[in-house]
Amino acid sequence: MFRYSYNSLVYYGEDYKTSIKRVARCGYDAIELYGEPSEYDAKEVKKLCDGEGIKVSSICSLYTAERDLAHPEQAARNKAIDYVKRVSDLAAGVGCPVIIVAPTACMKTKGWSKPAEERAWAIDSIRKGAEYASKIGVGLTIECWNRYETYFLNRLEQCVELLKEIGLANLGVMGDTFHMNIEEDSISEAFRKAGPYLTHVHFADSNRASPGKGHMEFKPILQALKDIDYKGYIAFELLPASADPFGTLAKGGGKEFFDAYTEYAITYIKTIEKGLQ
Repeated sequence: MFRYSYNSLVYYGEDYKTSIKRVARCGYDAIELYGEPSEYDAKEVKKLCDGEGIKVSSICSLYTAERDLAHPEQAARNKAIDYVKRVSDLAAGVGCPVIIVAPTACMKTKGWSKPAEERAWAIDSIRKGAEYASKIGVGLTIECWNRYETYFLNRLEQCVELLKEIGLANLGVMGDTFHMNIEEDSISEAFRKAGPYLTHVHFADSNRASPGKGHMEFKPILQALKDIDYKGYIAFELLPASADPFGTLAKGGGKEFFDAYTEYAITYIKTIEKGLQ
């Protein structure tokens, strides 16, 4: 029923050929690429995925301080918009339907002095990126993060509100269960309320490890997605429990996030899926 993907962001430092083969071997429908277009050869990625019988579900864009769509300086916003366009080009080149967008930089936890002005900048920037993406057949999905990573969008309903203000047909919203576990009263109800606006989902347990390795209950979450007839991918975005997860991976930690969790995550969730009503 559901289509599953694994975010290659966690395969830190690995050649994407190896990542594609692992995801296919473990029974996934697709792979989620990380948002560094210069690190990919789009034609080669498409050929490799076709050869392994999988798709590219999505691209996990990376919004750093240098890629801030709500930056107070227009020149900085223009750089961020150009980044969205480059990720969109990569998506079109690999046949990917959606890229993730966030209105401001990750770990920027203090807002501009005039919130309405900042919101207007974010709306204008996302609109420009989405208009470009629409011309090449790519959708944008707006993600909310937890309060420790951003002040801007923390709950799914806030993403929907922003989407409605922008008002473009190729925009959707997405929820990540790791962030939602911190911010939402009910993850399943947040998905139900988002309904037709929901175009992408990230799964991770409460500790950001594979589902089944923390304390979250995934059955009601999957049931909610089934009840709203969710058609997008469920992508596993898993990271080590560290203040510097990529530093941990760079030092050789988090080996379970490669083969072990790639296999465990889909097996665990598919087992729950079989018991849905």
